[in-house]
Amino acid sequence: MSDVTQPKKKGWLSRLFGGETTAPAAPVAEAPVTDDLPPEDRTTPTAEPVAEVSPVPDLTQEPTQEPTPDPVAEPEPEPEPEPEPVVIEQAPPLPESKTPEKKSWFQRLKDGLSRSSSRLTTGITDLFTKRKLDDEALEELEELLIQADLGVKTAATLTAALAKGRFGKDITPEEVRQALADEAARLLEPVARPLTIDASRKPHVILVVGVNGAGKTTTIGKMAKQYREQGLSVTLAAGDTFRAAAVEQLKVWGDRTGCPVISRDTGADAAGLAYDALKEATARGDDVLMIDTAGRLHNKAELMEELRKIRRVIQKLVPDAPHSTLLVLDSTVGQNAHQQVKVFGEMVDVSGLVMTKLDGTAKGGVVVALAQEFGLPVHFIGVGETVDDLRPFNATDFARSLMGLS
Repeated sequence: MSDVTQPKKKGWLSRLFGGETTAPAAPVAEAPVTDDLPPEDRTTPTAEPVAEVSPVPDLTQEPTQEPTPDPVAEPEPEPEPEPEPVVIEQAPPLPESKTPEKKSWFQRLKDGLSRSSSRLTTGITDLFTKRKLDDEALEELEELLIQADLGVKTAATLTAALAKGRFGKDITPEEVRQALADEAARLLEPVARPLTIDASRKPHVILVVGVNGAGKTTTIGKMAKQYREQGLSVTLAAGDTFRAAAVEQLKVWGDRTGCPVISRDTGADAAGLAYDALKEATARGDDVLMIDTAGRLHNKAELMEELRKIRRVIQKLVPDAPHSTLLVLDSTVGQNAHQQVKVFGEMVDVSGLVMTKLDGTAKGGVVVALAQEFGLPVHFIGVGETVDDLRPFNATDFARSLMGLS
């Protein structure tokens, strides 16, 4: 068989740039060879033409870069429609509904003593539900009263009064609370005396003492507000010169009540300030002068000397001043109030007490214990932060509120 002419192989450049797009050449069919023809007459079949090859590009020229199409911006999402506002129709008031009336003082007192009364009421109910008043019940009741800060002496007095005529008999929790309230009111009655302003004195000088944090400054402000409402003229003296906050607080109360406030720089002599305040109040003919003082009980000697000096200095102007010396006691300290009464009694001639913060404690029974031990008048009690929550002390109202009675 004679050789058949094969198509030329592509060069590497042609294959590189032509890729797989150039179709391969079709195979050439072999024609039959006639053996009886002489060699010179024998013809070789011509192969079919090879497909044209794409021209080789000129590598010396830089390829033209096709422009990059601009990115198609994504369409912004359509904003969700805002929900239509929901209109809530207010239901009409019920025909029988009424605007709540302002609470009476007794109701505020009862609410303020709720922590103390709740402990006593619960304990008494647990003790005397279907039970006789025997020795064991009386012992448990006495322990309950001591825990409510009525003190050992007062607790014994109250339980002894309860046992009279009732010992060995069935008794209900309501009867127990009523009997205890009656006896507590009897003990409190002698000390429930209001603070009377002597109109013949111009001014009536009130010295206010107590430890820091007992509520002296706030008590002064509330009392000043009440005196102003009674038509009295009042001057305030910021005698706690060691605490700038106390001075500023008293100035705030002065602005609220329209009372002049005599003050000095921090650290000034408290006795000299009291002297100036009394001199100014006397010149104006004021009805009341209230002098705030420091309460640094941790430094007892210096505090005692300062209070005594205030008394000596103001007595140079008014020999019988101060006309009232009030000790403000924080009820939350419980039995520690007894110690404070003793200490301040040694420093100054305490003439009466003001009990504050009775709404923040379950130790309201301490008022009864103080009354029985010291016999000092309780002029005011406080059961809240508003001006109306400081009121003159009433024995019966307090005793009934303490025992949870209406």
